Amino acid sequence: MNEDRAGRPAEEIAAGEAGTAADADTAHGSAAAATAAGPDAADTVALDDVRRLRVMVAGVRGAALVERVLPVPLPRVWRVMGDLEGGFGEFQPDMRSVRVLRREGERVEALARSRFGLRAHFHGVLRPGWCWLQSRFLVIGMAAVDEGGHTRVALTGGVRVPGRAALVPFGARRELEEALARLAARVS
Repeated sequence: MNEDRAGRPAEEIAAGEAGTAADADTAHGSAAAATAAGPDAADTVALDDVRRLRVMVAGVRGAALVERVLPVPLPRVWRVMGDLEGGFGEFQPDMRSVRVLRREGERVEALARSRFGLRAHFHGVLRPGWCWLQSRFLVIGMAAVDEGGHTRVALTGGVRVPGRAALVPFGARRELEEALARLAARVS
């Protein structure tokens, strides 16, 4: 079983105590490996990226998740969602600009500026269908999967409560719903 730097099982990290996007990504790999090696193949469950985001949100107090199926193919939707410096800022209501500072494989570091002038220095994971970004005070999670030529999109995010696996719940759901509506309009 994989453990984090504090000796906690990786599955515990995935259950909402993820300190970094790297920890969360490690937890996913460890959980998948443990499931594959389980004693009974009938007990295994494959998690697509939307289901994975649901699990992560379930472990974070105050986190909201919004989902919608868009009648557009996944590649077209992810071209907007995964473009941090372009399309992402066009559908996220609070983002004025995002600049990718570094990218190494799936790992990404970015600097974002809100429409209110606030800045966030994000570290995270970005790959087709999955994005998890964390700064000191913010979390952004996005997932998208193909559903027979349509795309199921899930979004989460909000202001972090320092030192806890929690988000401030005020206004988050409304902003996430607005982001999904803007994304739908952008890709249609």
